This record gives sequence, C-alpha cells and structure tokens, in this order.
Amino acid sequence: MIEVSVNGQRCFATGVDQTRYAPLSLISPAPQTEGRASVGVRYESGFTLIEVIITVAIVGLLAMVTLPLAEMSYQHSKEQDLRLALREIREAVDSYKQAVDDGRVKLSAEKTGYPQSLQVLVDGAADVKNPTSQNKIYFLRRIPRDPMATDPTKSNEETWGKRSYQSSADDPQEGDDVFDVYSLSTGTGLNGIPYKDW
Repeated sequence: MIEVSVNGQRCFATGVDQTRYAPLSLISPAPQTEGRASVGVRYESGFTLIEVIITVAIVGLLAMVTLPLAEMSYQHSKEQDLRLALREIREAVDSYKQAVDDGRVKLSAEKTGYPQSLQVLVDGAADVKNPTSQNKIYFLRRIPRDPMATDPTKSNEETWGKRSYQSSADDPQEGDDVFDVYSLSTGTGLNGIPYKDW
C-alpha cells in the first residue's frame, strides 16, 4: 500500500506494478483526525492571554520608570526658575544699595540704604546727581513671582519672604527695609536644601 495525493486529498493505493508502472487503483481517502486543520495550515485568531499580559506588564513598567523622571524634570525646572528669580531680585537690591552709596539716590539719616520694599525697585528712584532732569533710576522691570508659591491670590511681592537689614539670617524678619528675599515654600530642593535657605 502506497500513500499518494489526489486532488489535494491523501489516499492509499494498491496494485502498484513496480516494473510496468501500471495505473494505480484508488481505495479510499486517508482518515483525518476530526477537528484538526490540514497539514501546513495555521489559523490566527488574535492575541493570546499571555501576549496581552506581557504587553500590559511592559507598559506598566515603562510608566513606573517614566512618571518619576517627568516629575523630577518638572521640579528641576521650577528650581531653576527660583534660582533665577532670587538672583534677579538680589542683584536689584544690591544695585539700589550701590546707587545710594554712589550718592545717586537720596538717603535719610535713619535709613540703611536698602529699598523700603520690592516695589521701590520697580517704581525707581530719582537721580540726585541729575536734579534738573526727571530721570529716574530703575532696578527691576517687574517683581518676579516665587515659582514655588501656590496661592494665586497673592501678588508677586507677597510671594516672597523679606529680611530686613536688622534681622539675622537664621531668623529673617521683615522690617523698615529689604536686605534680602527668600522663598516662603516649606519644600526641600533636589539638592536636599530647604527652599527658604536658598
């Protein structure tokens, strides 16, 4: 008995004459297992449960890694804004004091030479060395806002803590002038230093 293929079906043949190559007589198609596909044919019906679970696990892992990095990047950006705002205000305060020391801004006997408020830096001061002119010396275009401030009802100036010349650095207090500014935020920077100590 020899197995042959006729019209795509497997059949068994008998009566083969090996010397003459006589025609074969077909007996019956080969038995097929019920419910099984033909040899070489594979049916695709979507994702398996294992594939879905692995995909969800990979996406979850990527999210766990990406979210903290995004939060850290956002915090780093705000900290950079805080550094720039502090530098801008402190340079303006120092410029005001230098103008007083140079005799360009009038100084009362009881004053220290530092501005009475941050708004003075924006409003400007009359140039004493040029009394005939209406020229003013300006030290800030605007008061930058503390990027760590969360209360939107406060003005830009109110978002900053102000230290007077008479108060100590360990316990800064407001007074008759503005010697320094600091953040009112209770948070801590990525460098481990509280924002109020920057």
